[in-house]
Amino acid sequence: MGFSHVSLSSLVIPMVKAVPRGFTASSDAYLTPHIKAYLKGFASGFKNNLKNANVLFMQSDGGLTQMSRFSGSRAILSGPAGGVVGYAMTSYKQLGCQPVIGFDMGGTSTDVSRYAGEYEHVFESTTAGVTIQAPQLDVNTVAAGGGSRLFFRSGMFVVGPDSAGAHPGPVCYRKGGPLAVTDANLVLGRLLPDYFPKIFGPNENEPLDKKQTLEAFKQVTKEVNAFNSNVNKEISIEEVAMGFIRVANEAMCRPIRALTQAKGHDTSQHVLAVFGGAGGQHACAVARALGMQTVIIHKYAGILSAYGMALADVVHEAQEPCSKVYEPENFSYLDCRLETLEEECKTSLRNQGFSSRDIVCKAYLNLRYQGTDCALMCSGVKTSTLQKSKVCSYGDFEQAFIERYKREFGFIIENRHIIVDDIRVRGIGKSVIAEEEAIPQCEGEPIAEMVTSVYFEEGWLDTKVYMLASLSAGHCIAGPAIIMDKLSTILIEPDCIGSITAKGDILIRIEKAKKKKISTEVDAIQLSIFSHRFMSLAEQMGRILQRTSISTNIKERLDFSCALFGPDGGLVSNAPHIPVHLGAMQETVQYQLKVLGNEIKDGDVLLSNHPSAGGSHLPDLTVITPVFYRNEKHPVFYVASRGHHADIGGITPGSMPPHSTSIHEEGAVFLSFKLVDQGVFQEEKLKEALMAPGKIPGSSGTRNLRDNLSDLRAQVAANHKGIQLVNELIDFYSLDVVQAYMSHIQKSAEYAVRDLLKDVGNRVYKITGASSLHAIDHMDDGSPIELTVDINVKDGTAVFDFGGTGSEVWGNCNAPRAITVSAIIYCLRAMVAHDIPLNQGCLKPVSIKIPQGCILDPSLDAAVVGGNVQTSQRVVDVILKAFGASAASQGCMNNITFGDDTVGYYETVAGGAGAGPDWHGRSGIHVHMTNTRITDPEILECRYPVFLNRFTLNKNTGGIGKFRGGDGVVRELVFRRPLTLSILTERRVFAPYGLEGGEDGKKGNNFLVRKCGRKIRLPSKSSVNVQKGDMFQLLTPGGGGYGHVEDDTDDIYREPPEKRTRYIQRGSVFEFKQAQESV
Repeated sequence: MGFSHVSLSSLVIPMVKAVPRGFTASSDAYLTPHIKAYLKGFASGFKNNLKNANVLFMQSDGGLTQMSRFSGSRAILSGPAGGVVGYAMTSYKQLGCQPVIGFDMGGTSTDVSRYAGEYEHVFESTTAGVTIQAPQLDVNTVAAGGGSRLFFRSGMFVVGPDSAGAHPGPVCYRKGGPLAVTDANLVLGRLLPDYFPKIFGPNENEPLDKKQTLEAFKQVTKEVNAFNSNVNKEISIEEVAMGFIRVANEAMCRPIRALTQAKGHDTSQHVLAVFGGAGGQHACAVARALGMQTVIIHKYAGILSAYGMALADVVHEAQEPCSKVYEPENFSYLDCRLETLEEECKTSLRNQGFSSRDIVCKAYLNLRYQGTDCALMCSGVKTSTLQKSKVCSYGDFEQAFIERYKREFGFIIENRHIIVDDIRVRGIGKSVIAEEEAIPQCEGEPIAEMVTSVYFEEGWLDTKVYMLASLSAGHCIAGPAIIMDKLSTILIEPDCIGSITAKGDILIRIEKAKKKKISTEVDAIQLSIFSHRFMSLAEQMGRILQRTSISTNIKERLDFSCALFGPDGGLVSNAPHIPVHLGAMQETVQYQLKVLGNEIKDGDVLLSNHPSAGGSHLPDLTVITPVFYRNEKHPVFYVASRGHHADIGGITPGSMPPHSTSIHEEGAVFLSFKLVDQGVFQEEKLKEALMAPGKIPGSSGTRNLRDNLSDLRAQVAANHKGIQLVNELIDFYSLDVVQAYMSHIQKSAEYAVRDLLKDVGNRVYKITGASSLHAIDHMDDGSPIELTVDINVKDGTAVFDFGGTGSEVWGNCNAPRAITVSAIIYCLRAMVAHDIPLNQGCLKPVSIKIPQGCILDPSLDAAVVGGNVQTSQRVVDVILKAFGASAASQGCMNNITFGDDTVGYYETVAGGAGAGPDWHGRSGIHVHMTNTRITDPEILECRYPVFLNRFTLNKNTGGIGKFRGGDGVVRELVFRRPLTLSILTERRVFAPYGLEGGEDGKKGNNFLVRKCGRKIRLPSKSSVNVQKGDMFQLLTPGGGGYGHVEDDTDDIYREPPEKRTRYIQRGSVFEFKQAQESV
């Protein structure tokens, strides 16, 4: 064929889901030839090209494999995997089998993982945007490491995600690099240049440059003090550097909390195993912030990943897909397949020289509840002889699945089949590991090499420096102290005690942090820390909601948002989950305060979804809980969670009717409903309200009452977690301080938006002589959406006036006011060039005028389901057009629903993104107010009565320009039985606009192709009965182009500017965040 290597997806990873399997096979086909070429060169340096030598390589799953079997798709995380094996094999048993968190902080990234007796694997992960479906250890890479860049922005200290990289590296590397975490440690005396090799500078022969680092910090310190000129006391260079270290530590704590709490574990009950070149400098502070009492640092911490490879076992895995129900009738089949795969593993390991007594095989089934996507890879629970006839001979997999599901998600689903997606056997050839030798016992006190000065919270302190090689077992070292190793620097902070174990490792006992009195006056360092704490609070609420919910929409599609609000209902923190929820929940909370006021009592929980009360559309149910603190008479904060419920009644299944003309046709309505009254869940009243739409002719009550009740209880539980976390924060800092920093963080976002408005206003004034922006666009029915933005350049404020916008429509594309608010906060946030806190402050400089009775502020009974998913997109396009920020994107979510009385399916389909001043629009992607992940083709065809005939980019549908708009897609579904098809789309009449001379993107289209070949064009909003063999063809819009095509080049696909160096994040925590931001 002309190919030297072929990767067959069914052999690379035999698991269901065509898209990740295709990504994996493609990655393997690209990487494996490079690996083979490297191995060939490697072997050529040895006698006989290593013939007959047993050379092993580490894989991403933590196991070793023969050189001939080493492949690209299983090698991606081989380095970090070695570190996990290293601390798992050296720390876990030594510490009495206490669960361990691995903390590998190097020069360019930080890897976080967990070990509690078994390696934690994931079977699908994303690295650098590529989804890999292969067994990998769950290693989470976070955007904070020694090379993380340091910034001072809008009154806040920011660490990362941009990286200085290895070249040029931090300032102290003498190559003209930016300030980074390593520089901060150097300034604070935590790195000792005399103990570093002279490998820096252009010629790589100079020491670390502390002088230039101090100069760089002087400049940042000037910026900080200039920004805080109204504060009497200026802060020093050391305080600035220390502030960046504290912010970096808090940034690293967030994913550790998420990693443990996501699986139902208590973070504080773990030991922190620290390794990597930079980990030792942050170990005590990170452990203390997480409530951990013990840190262990292996004597080979600087090279633990390499050492771990020497300790790893040889692994051979065999796997195949299944798709059978886990029930007695299928046990003999499962046993037979497991036995076959086990024999394959044993044969392979025997061929590698392992005897049968050194081979251990573990059987796994990848199980999930029928109708869900959340599969768990489970090993069987050992059973007694009497029970063996009732379970598989390899153990009770059902019990293992139920126990793990309940631990991770807080409940089980009764009376639901369990499906076996995959059968897997992991064969392990046990390595013969020599026991580490004990080092000599100490005879007397440890001898310090020198005394240096190190900066801590208490200021500069004399700190003894010890050489690890000079320490013996039993030596105790009280902090502050530094232990120098050849490959790492270990800092023992004040109130911590280090001791040397019998094997030469360092064990550090952490004392609880002393409470430091914090003023209510703004402190830039503390501001950044509170920003992380408030955001972490919202994230942890989301974890609880995801764990305890039952519906696919919330548990698996993660279509929800959780947020914290101040006593006035203003948004404090909202993890950036669902764009269309941004800002809208604030309107919901403030409506309840306005209506109920002092009637809100401790123990009450409120439920609302009405558009006039800040709702987006009816399926989005918002649960609000007041936070009372001790003797305070009124709520000190509010917490809220908004989740999309799959059905709440109405005239069509899914509560998304394309032709609704009244809100009452779209489902149950809650204006201000007490879901919990004085601690009592109002189940009967709730059932009555959810079934009320059934009283309307042609309509139905909720079609999934059980899920509604379960998910609402989950939302209550998530809010309860938020209350606990708020109270803990107040207990530690005091109510006055927490509320003060709530206000300070809102002001930080406000400053960033004011700066944006001043910049835009000045730029427009120079061109037009006025600081006014204007744009208009139209919905497909001709309704105009018009916006005038008047900017006050002096104050950095703006009035967003939607005067001229069309009237409320007879249909469901009316958009509640809250949606416009969400669109504005989204656009402002997107146009600010750097990360800012997402809160009420973003809207503080903005006044919004919307004519009452228009399509953006309709009457109380207006239908709104299309406004949330379609009009919201058009509002964003109009705002971005006014600011000249980018050309129009597809301006549509392409909502497709089909089903009957027994099945229902809903999806939104991608299109083209608009181009901008220095970027091409992405093709085949969701934009702006949604980012839904579409169902994998194999899952779609397996579960629903359709075939996916075609799904591809629709070439040349993006607008031409200096920068091209993204292309739309073609999607064709063939129906396998009679169904009802409903579509709710836009941009079928008015094309997505281009900007600055760029051409418009192509409009979308909807076609129904009957089995006989007859082709019918469908309106943008329609419902039609389809028959077996009919095909629906969807052509989604492209994005607009930006700028005139240059005459002097044929290459209209000009490359965008060079990307900034950033860490590549990965791991289960990153996957959760990606999934939640892609709904």
